[in-house]
Amino acid sequence: MSEEQQHSILIVDDDKAMRQSLIDLMEAAGWRVEAVSRANHVLDRLAEFQPDAILSDVRMPGMSGLDLLASLDKSISPPLVLISAHGDIPMAVQAIQDGAYSFVEKPCEPRRLLTIMRNAAEQYRMRQTNARLKQRLMHLSGLDRRLLGQTDEINLLRRDVIDLADSTASVLVQGETGTGKELVARALHDLGPDADGPFLALNCAVLSPETFEAEMFGIKGGKDGRLLAASGGTLFLDEICSCPLPVQAQLLRVIENKRILPVGANVPIPVRFRVISASNEDMQKAVAESRLRQDLLFRINTLVLTLPTLRQRRDDLALLMTHFLSDYARIYETAVPELSPDDLAAMMAHDWPGNVRELRSVAERRVLAARRGSATMMQMIQSDLMLEGIPSTLREAVAAFERELIGKAIRDQEGRMDATAEALGIGRRTLNEKIVKLGLDKDALL
Repeated sequence: MSEEQQHSILIVDDDKAMRQSLIDLMEAAGWRVEAVSRANHVLDRLAEFQPDAILSDVRMPGMSGLDLLASLDKSISPPLVLISAHGDIPMAVQAIQDGAYSFVEKPCEPRRLLTIMRNAAEQYRMRQTNARLKQRLMHLSGLDRRLLGQTDEINLLRRDVIDLADSTASVLVQGETGTGKELVARALHDLGPDADGPFLALNCAVLSPETFEAEMFGIKGGKDGRLLAASGGTLFLDEICSCPLPVQAQLLRVIENKRILPVGANVPIPVRFRVISASNEDMQKAVAESRLRQDLLFRINTLVLTLPTLRQRRDDLALLMTHFLSDYARIYETAVPELSPDDLAAMMAHDWPGNVRELRSVAERRVLAARRGSATMMQMIQSDLMLEGIPSTLREAVAAFERELIGKAIRDQEGRMDATAEALGIGRRTLNEKIVKLGLDKDALL
């Protein structure tokens, strides 16, 4: 076995003769071995030695093997196998339930112990390999830049997105307004097996029962329906609890049957897409209030992702604010404002009910205010609109106003450009031309 493949083990036993016997056994089997006589020495050795597995006696002076098990972070620590001459069935069961890999009674058969330790070490190596691959995939896909942050909450969310992306099962994304539900839906699509397919986002709150069939299913001999255009990709149902009940029934049939019937047609057309839904509401409450069909909920909540609020990850505030300040400084061609201690204190004191979307808006106002010379983060948080310091020329004022208005509309519509154009009362082509002319970056706005 090469040094790279050679397994390593940390042995913990206060009995010198037993400790040496275990060292001899493991070294004879080709393992790299270190040993300590007290469990409280283990944590100091883990980082330096980095074993693939730990073999520990249960009954020792001071810290016992069970205490050692309780002290380990099971998500990152090597698997722990406990060995004891005094063990009984209840102790073994409790040890396994508490996270031990296995429990072996002394005297143990050497081949059985070696098999247990080898399996434990290989499982740990595989877990580490998978973690490295996920981290690499996260970096290559840009997920660490789209779901920005360093707190445990956002790290867990990124891992969940990676884990669920390969599945074709329906996903329900839950979270408060502004937490990035469509951003997560797009990440699931982009990392999934149908990444090259279309991503169709529907705002369920504006779907009309009267026009749904013609718009979504299409008309025979006429225009194809929007759902047909989503085939082979992802259908994102935003604000699902606000969907009219008649439309919910039609969506349910499409999701169940995987077919659409254009208006006037007799032969249904098969469709295939992954369904991702989103809501900022309590789904069970919506069902209880008869606003959401329970059978539809059962179809869309096979997998559930709950997004953390900004209040739950305050340690990410400075990182996010710095990121958005840099983006808007580039858009508005100005210097990046520096965050003072007072700015940071104001950010930490605010509850951020609008979450990341609100923080991004505050960052934009802070950059615009900085171009005029002075502003504090507290003023930006408390102010919905900065009315002072209007640009000196009419052209600059109109351009600044258009940037603000179009940027706000893009954020309000969460990047859906047809809906943004409709909200602004202009055509899609006109919107595209203005975005180019004003130098707006849609991705930076979202």
